[in-house]
Amino acid sequence: MSVNEAPDPNAFRDFEHAGWEVNVSEYEDAFARLTSQAIGPLLDAVNLRPGIKLLDIATGPGYVAAAAAARGARVGGIDFSAPMVARARELNAAVEFQEGDAEALSFPDASFDAAVMNFGILHLARPERAMNQAARVLTPGGRFAFTAWAKPEEAIGFGIILNAIQSHGNAEVQLPQGPPFFRFSDPDECDRTLRGAGFSDVKVRHVPQVWRFTAPDEPFEAFYSGGVRIKAILRAQSDEALGAIRMAVREAAKKFIRHGVIEIPMPAVLASAQKPA
Repeated sequence: MSVNEAPDPNAFRDFEHAGWEVNVSEYEDAFARLTSQAIGPLLDAVNLRPGIKLLDIATGPGYVAAAAAARGARVGGIDFSAPMVARARELNAAVEFQEGDAEALSFPDASFDAAVMNFGILHLARPERAMNQAARVLTPGGRFAFTAWAKPEEAIGFGIILNAIQSHGNAEVQLPQGPPFFRFSDPDECDRTLRGAGFSDVKVRHVPQVWRFTAPDEPFEAFYSGGVRIKAILRAQSDEALGAIRMAVREAAKKFIRHGVIEIPMPAVLASAQKPA
């Protein structure tokens, strides 16, 4: 087992799967307007053009797949959450979606010209295995790209909520342990892991993103409702601690008000690589 895999991968997978079975509308309300900002750069990183056959891994509501289809690609999307797949089909009837495991793709070798994963890498027990699978289903010369969050000092929303939990609550809530959440914030780790999966021509860059809210209570509500790991930590707090965390996040968010709108920097790390020809 890699030191960066979950100690109990099945327990962590079950934990994440349970979270995404019930998180569809909450994710769309809280995070979709943020994570969608990386879609264009993600598709550019695999040199998307009309006619390319692309797999959107961990597709969620299918936003990346829909954008790729709109650019003329032939697209398939997979996700391990049946409700997410249902939502993707509802929003994008022209794209083929199916339930699937990123760590054990059901497609034959060399089935796709490109593959992408928009923030899904953070929710996998065995990210190396998922990268190996992406390489397997790509044609020689095909590209794979994924996004993850920048470190919390840069993706300020995470810094705000994690600092509030550390200062006012219990940060040691016992959850099924997964790979480090900010593992792929490190460009060197992106490079090492992609090369370990057999990829070459690795490129890593930051994508600027801004999380916008109209009220200072909204960032706390986004984490409380729209994620999995941080959501579980928040919901395990005492009422007193949760109230203090909420207040701390509210006050921190106020510092980012610009012209009546809260604008919190939330950059992504975008890594891409090529399967050798």
